Amino acid sequence: MIRTGSEYREGLQDGREVWIDGERVKDVTKHAAFKPIVDVRARMYDMAHEAEYQDRLTYVDGNERNTIFYKPPRETQDWDDKVEAIDLVLNDIGGVVTRVGDETIGEVWSLIDGRDVLAEFDPKFAQNVDRHVQTILEKDIFHISANTDPKGDRSLPPQEQDPDMMVHVVKETDAGIVIRGAKYETAAAYADQAFLKPTVGAWTNETLSDYAVGGIVDMGSPGVKQICRSSFAGRTNPKDYPLANKFDEIESLVIFDNVLIPWENVFFYRHTKAAQFVRATLHRYSAFPYVHRLLYVADMMIGAALWNAKQTGLDKLQAVREKLADLVCYREGINAHLTAAIATAEKSPGGLLMPNQSLLYAGRVHACANLPAMMHIARELCGGQICVTPNAASFEGDETKPWLDKFYSLNNQWQADDRRKLLAFARDLLNSDYAGHRLTFVQFAQAPHFNHLNAVYNSFDFEGPLEFVRKVAGLSDRVTGAKG
Repeated sequence: MIRTGSEYREGLQDGREVWIDGERVKDVTKHAAFKPIVDVRARMYDMAHEAEYQDRLTYVDGNERNTIFYKPPRETQDWDDKVEAIDLVLNDIGGVVTRVGDETIGEVWSLIDGRDVLAEFDPKFAQNVDRHVQTILEKDIFHISANTDPKGDRSLPPQEQDPDMMVHVVKETDAGIVIRGAKYETAAAYADQAFLKPTVGAWTNETLSDYAVGGIVDMGSPGVKQICRSSFAGRTNPKDYPLANKFDEIESLVIFDNVLIPWENVFFYRHTKAAQFVRATLHRYSAFPYVHRLLYVADMMIGAALWNAKQTGLDKLQAVREKLADLVCYREGINAHLTAAIATAEKSPGGLLMPNQSLLYAGRVHACANLPAMMHIARELCGGQICVTPNAASFEGDETKPWLDKFYSLNNQWQADDRRKLLAFARDLLNSDYAGHRLTFVQFAQAPHFNHLNAVYNSFDFEGPLEFVRKVAGLSDRVTGAKG
């Protein structure tokens, strides 16, 4: 049953231990750093209950109405529905949010494809996957991902340094396994649960390892402690930084201090083959909504740059149009990869419909690798005023307002207030601390660039090019096309 915003907020009152700026947070739904993004997520829940949106954000299964975001994709229409749903949500909230559950549920879907691998170690682990996919869907749980460990000195194996640098099992009990360690997680402070799994493990001939563990951890569980980075929200006037004050998705260093994971929440344990399989297929589905968000980032850059050109009368210059065309090519490149990945989608080993993996992963490289250059083009088109314009208080001050009205009013159509609003938006999108943070997040949120390229290599079918060249070059039939 789909949740309401109020039910989501109530679910966060579970005694969770959250710290920010050296202070314990009493209520994440009211704290200045978290309230804006909690309100955004609550708004997404409430939209599913409104007549205007309900039939496009939910579907009826039997007597229950469930969210489209968590529906396992089995046909092309399922993906089309998810694309439309995201479009509705982002246009309603007026910005881009990434970690809200629909992108990380794909990591659990990938476990459906690996049920046989998980069952090799213990059949109940595969059953746990099935149950959790259904539970997340039926209860509309805000589900996130727990991937990156602090790691420590990477020249040393975990066993030769503080073992808590990577999450590991310290004890088995009748009730479940007990873990220690830490993970960096986005949105953990205001999410319900996280899918915890290892980062890429340096396992060689090991069949079993205490570091090969994966399962569901509730964010309010005893022993879970969160130390959050400082927020961009609440530090500045929202008129000056409209994105940072509404859409900051705060990261936490989530510490697991002897945390119990009940057996029914364990997906794999000590089984290095299962852990390696999960890492290899983790983004099989989740990469799609993640890259899809960057389509909207591209739209914001195009919109900000073009509005600036129109305000200043430069939109007819060929040099300006060429730079806008570069942004459009970037945007349409993302769009083309996503569209083609669904149009040529493939049946997964578990019977789901997964986006064409080669096209999806290539699209992710295009979207992530080119973002820094596209942001710089957008900066050029927005001009130097995005870094020198006074703040809103100056535009409103009795002594300074007349002068700023004079120098920021461009013509009868474009007055100082609209000029200031556009420059503030562009600054927050491209130049602010928040903008720099988001750029780094994009580069690493789904693993670093070399892993993106590795995914492309592993998903591309090299047989076609190899066979074509074998024939036209006249190579011997003894030559095979196996990848090295």
